[in-house]
Order: sequence, then structure tokens, then C-alpha cells
Amino acid sequence: MSRVALFLVLALASALAGWTWLAKEQAPQKDNTPPPAPTVSKPPAEPPPYTFAPATRDGIGKFFHGREIAQVMGHPAIGWLERGEREQEEAPSKAIAAIDLKPTDVIADIGAGSGYYSFRISPKVPQGKVVAVDIQQEMLDFLRNKSVELKITNVEPHLGAIDDLKLPAATLDAALMVDAYHEFSHPREMLTSLYQALKPGGRIFLLEFRAEDPNVPIKALHKMTEAQARLEFESLGFRFVSNLRPLPWQHFIIFERPR
Repeated sequence: MSRVALFLVLALASALAGWTWLAKEQAPQKDNTPPPAPTVSKPPAEPPPYTFAPATRDGIGKFFHGREIAQVMGHPAIGWLERGEREQEEAPSKAIAAIDLKPTDVIADIGAGSGYYSFRISPKVPQGKVVAVDIQQEMLDFLRNKSVELKITNVEPHLGAIDDLKLPAATLDAALMVDAYHEFSHPREMLTSLYQALKPGGRIFLLEFRAEDPNVPIKALHKMTEAQARLEFESLGFRFVSNLRPLPWQHFIIFERPR
């Protein structure tokens, strides 16, 4: 082979080797990295049921749906519950007349205190009973002694807890809360407990001093607006029925457990 021919063969081989290397460099490289895991969307977490801040003068520093919970009225305030001016100021006889019950109904008076309402409701349920619920044994002792004095046998004192009525499921036809709910330190848990204790269609009669009315002479944290009451009760599954408004100082709001 001549030198020219040999030179041409070597040049051609060198060019082919260069093209092969360039093709390898430009070819897409296989990626052995595993693909990222698919993103799983999670539902937003429920906000905490309560928030906390420094307590105001009459509150406990715990908030439910933006409302600061009021301090509890203790058993030394029995005299205020039993005051002679109560009929003139609050017209409880009108409230009791507006509570629609069947003679066989079982109604819980939650936060019964001295039994002021319990004893006045008892004639409406002669074949039923009033379960007088309170978390203070002193209140229940007072109530029990008074039931003996009045010879009323269908009012049953019942010790509840701050977060549980301690009542069997689906045993109540109705429940009454008179100026008590705003003091519940665990309203979410108590409303859940009440929902379970009520029969489907069972009603709640909620009496709270009207916060919308500046002329109602009650401390601010011991009053509620209708809007706030609805927000809290409806958030736990209750249905708003009506606000009867028969009373001089208080809302008379009716909720029910849906059927």
C-alpha cells in the first residue's frame, strides 16, 4: 500500500472514531433517579376549638368562636337566683309558659342551680321528669332539700361534669339552659354531649341575656347575641328553629337536633 493510501485510511479511521464519540456525547443519557412520589393533597386541618388570651375581668381567657367564656357563678349566688325581683325583671313565668312540652316528656334543666326553673317546669311533665343537671354538688344539695320541702317528686338532681352531661344517649325530649351556657368552660364538648343525649327532633330552649341591648343591666360576658348563639350551636349540628322574644331581658332561642 502506498504511503498516500495508508495516510487516507488512517485519516478515515480517526474521523470515524471522532464521530462515534460525538454521537455518544450528544445522545440523551438514561436517568436512573426514581421519579418523585405523587403529591397527596390533604384536607385542611380543623382549627382548634378554642383560642386563648389574657383573661378580662369577668372572663377565663378561653374563647369559643371568638367569644370569651365567662366566669362561673358559684353556689354562694343562690340568693340572687332566688331573688324576689326575678319575676319582674326577667318574667320567668312567660318563659315557662312558652316552653312547649308533652306531659310525658323528659327535659334536662342544664345548669339548674337552685332549681328555680326545674320546680316551675315540673307541673308541665307530670308523667315525665325534669333532670336538674349541675356541676356543683352544693347546688344539687340545695335543690334536693327544696324538692322535699315542696313535695315535688319528678325533679331528679343529676351531677354532670364540665365537659359531659353524663346522660344516656337519646333519652331527652328537650333541654333548657337559662343564663348558664355562656359560663360553660367546655361548650364544644357540652354541646356534643347534649346532641347525643337528645332524641332526634329533641329541642333546646336557650335563654341568654341579650347582648344586642345595651339597656340590659348585665355584665357583657354574661350576655350573648343571637348571631353568636347560632354560630356556636349550628357549628355542632343543631338547627335553629326560632327566637320567640317574649322576655324583657333575654333571648328565648329554640334549637333542635335534626331528625
